[in-house]
Amino acid sequence: MAYKILYVEDNPDNRQLVKRALEARGYIFMGAVNGLDGVTMVDAQTPDVILLDINLPDIDGYEVARRIRAKDTPYTTNVPIIAVTANALKGDAEKALAAGCNVYMSKPINIRELWARVEAFLPGVS
Repeated sequence: MAYKILYVEDNPDNRQLVKRALEARGYIFMGAVNGLDGVTMVDAQTPDVILLDINLPDIDGYEVARRIRAKDTPYTTNVPIIAVTANALKGDAEKALAAGCNVYMSKPINIRELWARVEAFLPGVS
């Protein structure tokens, strides 16, 4: 089974880097360029893991996470959300976790760390 990973990221270079890294591991990559598209794709595509940038052009990643969690279905309550952001100020990680993210990763993205974070949420992957 190929797992589906959604990356909500407005920067095309970051999306391409993550796309290549995930596809190299056999995952199905889905990309959204803003927060509202990301929220819509969660409903339509039911990804296995969501990678979420915080600084988005429409609604920020915190709001995306809150909207996903607010749907309050078994899927949206449990789908893993990994915040991936350049925000590295004190309190940013706590803010992401409070909004509904499971994990916080800072940019620049370390590919091995990305793989490890994603695979920690996928059954049967090591």
